[in-house]
Amino acid sequence: MAEISRQADAVHRTRTPLSRQRVLSAAVALADEGGVDALSMRKLAQELGVVPMALYKHVAHKNELLDGMIDVLVGEIDPPVVDTDWKTAVRLRVLSARRMLLRHPWASGIIEARMKARAAPTPAVLAYLDSMIGILRAGGFSVGLVHHAMHVMGSRLLGFSQELFDDAPGREPVPDAPPPEEMAARYPHIAELASAVAHDAGSVVGSGCDDQYEFEFALDLTLDGLARLLP
Repeated sequence: MAEISRQADAVHRTRTPLSRQRVLSAAVALADEGGVDALSMRKLAQELGVVPMALYKHVAHKNELLDGMIDVLVGEIDPPVVDTDWKTAVRLRVLSARRMLLRHPWASGIIEARMKARAAPTPAVLAYLDSMIGILRAGGFSVGLVHHAMHVMGSRLLGFSQELFDDAPGREPVPDAPPPEEMAARYPHIAELASAVAHDAGSVVGSGCDDQYEFEFALDLTLDGLARLLP
C-alpha cells in the first residue's frame, strides 16, 4: 500500500503544473527536512517528479534558487502593525522575523553568506528593509539617524545576530578542552559568568532557542538607545 501511495504521489506531482512558487516551496521544505547543504537541483527535481532541466525554466542556477527561498521566508514575516508607536512596530516585526528563523534554522546562514558575498539583496528583503526604514522615518527619525540605526541593528532586523561565544546550556563540550577545574583556574571571570547565566523561559518569542533572551535583551537595549536620540 505504501508503494502504491508513493506512486500516486509521484503521478500527482508530475501532473501538477510546475511554477516558480512551487519550486521554491519544495526547496524550502527540503532544506527544513535535511538542511540546505543537502539541497541539490537533482534532489529537488526528484521531489517534484520532473527532470532537473525542467527546473531551469524557473530558476537559472543554485544562487537564484537560494535567493528565491529567502524571499519565500521573508514573506512569512508579519506585516507592520498599524496605529502603534515606532518602537513597538519595529520590535514586533523583528520578533516575527525571529520566529521565522526559528522555523527555518538554516536560513540565517544563507542570508549571512549572501551578505558577506555582497550579493544584491533580494526583492523581498529590499521591500522589508524599505518598510522598516519607513517605520523609523514616520516615527520622527532623520535620514542620518535612520542610517545609523540600520547599521546598529544589522542582521538583527532579520531576526539573527552573530554571537561572540555560546553560553547556551546543554551544548556539546569542546573536544580536547581542559577539565572544568583547570579552565576555572585559568579563566576565573569566564567561569564565574558561565556558572551564573540563566535564560528566561518567559521569552516573548518562546523557548525554542537558548539565546532568545539575549536576542531580546540586545534588541530592547538598541531600541531604547535609539529612542533617546530622537528630538
